[in-house]
Amino acid sequence: MNTPDYFHLRPEIEKAYGYAHAVRIGRAVKVSGAVSMDDDGNPTAVGDLAQQMRNVYDDLRRVLDHYGLTFDDVLVENVFTTDMAGFLEAAGYRSEVYTRQFPTGSWLEVKGLALPEFLIEIELEAHTP
Repeated sequence: MNTPDYFHLRPEIEKAYGYAHAVRIGRAVKVSGAVSMDDDGNPTAVGDLAQQMRNVYDDLRRVLDHYGLTFDDVLVENVFTTDMAGFLEAAGYRSEVYTRQFPTGSWLEVKGLALPEFLIEIELEAHTP
């Protein structure tokens, strides 16, 4: 269980950019920042932060599912956005994601993300029960 177990949501894209989407070691699962993209790496919901956020949580759910986890198992959530005001307007959606308890974490407004079309990126840390 101390051997890293890597998971690739979009293997070719992750290889091209040089990262793994998630890794579990022991009971800890670290999830790389997710952005709103399709399976070919193209940005989706361009200009729509609220929809990008929904798309990001959908991808994060897929990663958690791979490890048999849910958002109830998330301990840390860090949000990076190029539009904090827009994120704050859409942040109520998080109540649909985190139905029992919000995790710890930080919300940061940044100058830019990997591609200019990306308005939000969310990374997670979870713990397997």
